[in-house]
Amino acid sequence: MTATRSAPKGWLAALPTDRLLGEFSLWSADLANLARDVERIGPHADILHVDVADGRFAPSFLFFPDQVARLRALTDRPIHVHLMVEGEIVLSQIQQFAEAGADLISVHPENGDVTDESLALIASVGKEAGIVLRLETPVATIAPYLDRVAFVTLLGTAIGVKGQGLSEQAIPRLAEARALIAAAGRADRIVLAADGGIRAETVPKLRAGFAETVVLGSLAFGDPDLAARMAWLHALPGPAA
Repeated sequence: MTATRSAPKGWLAALPTDRLLGEFSLWSADLANLARDVERIGPHADILHVDVADGRFAPSFLFFPDQVARLRALTDRPIHVHLMVEGEIVLSQIQQFAEAGADLISVHPENGDVTDESLALIASVGKEAGIVLRLETPVATIAPYLDRVAFVTLLGTAIGVKGQGLSEQAIPRLAEARALIAAAGRADRIVLAADGGIRAETVPKLRAGFAETVVLGSLAFGDPDLAARMAWLHALPGPAA
């Protein structure tokens, strides 16, 4: 698999820090017209988010490397691959999605000992690394990995199921993660992301609760005026000083 386009060099450092980022989940795109939707969102997306699921770690079956390689040929937006897969296949999945053109690969520490090897492999193939926590996993689980990741993503709903409401735990968990990141001296090096339960009524709360990017699904893809939706999102106030 050969990537024909790529995200700009230094894309991570170039992400805006003065507004909420928009990370577009391609799971909510029109999968029969994916190229059309990627072109439509291109001017508005800071990051493209690709969920990968094996039907075991998460109950869905989602994107595979050949799809990401074809997406890579269509866009120079950074591609964030979220691996919701069992530990015995996570290393091979990292290799395959790196070759397909992912720029950022996030793994789950719930997979245990393979997490350290996963982060080392992501670094060795020249990609940025992230950690994602399931809703039921203690936030403190991120602490040993903070010196090796660029993104921390907290799920605000049960993993791998669309259409759920945001858990009441989600915003306190973001605050806890932000405090851990700050204590590790990484506040200016790690992007804190909220994924799941992203609705018009929840995004302002998540932004005020320390989210720096949200993983947008139907809120973006289902909006006929995407420019207005993103202007609204970018104007949301952040946490009080």
